[in-house]
Amino acid sequence: MKTLILILTFFAGIFLGKSQQLVYKPVNPAFGGDTFNYQWLLSSANAQNQFDQKNDYSDLLGNLNSVDSFSQSLNRQVLSELSRKLFEDQFGEGSIQPGNYLFGSMYLQVTTTAQGLLINILDTSTGDQSEIVIPK
Repeated sequence: MKTLILILTFFAGIFLGKSQQLVYKPVNPAFGGDTFNYQWLLSSANAQNQFDQKNDYSDLLGNLNSVDSFSQSLNRQVLSELSRKLFEDQFGEGSIQPGNYLFGSMYLQVTTTAQGLLINILDTSTGDQSEIVIPK
């Protein structure tokens, strides 16, 4: 009799057991979440933002007038022409050859790699360093 009751309780538990389907509901409104979450997410993101936001774009030009702008443009062109001339004097009309080069306080190391031509530039006066890869 005990076994019969045990078996009946077991079957009753199987058929009467309740479960529910798990449903994922996103929080972010951009991915289908509730649109009322937008303000909360935006304020939370702004509170965590560590960057200063500048809405004043006039600082990008540094409040230059047209004469100063022309002067800076002319300086850039002169320096560009001078660097092109130095480049032609050092490397000639052909391509850059691997080796070590010194231009004042600028030290260039040119090597050939599997990716292409690798140029390491070191400013010996400040310690600043750059790397340029020219693909094959």
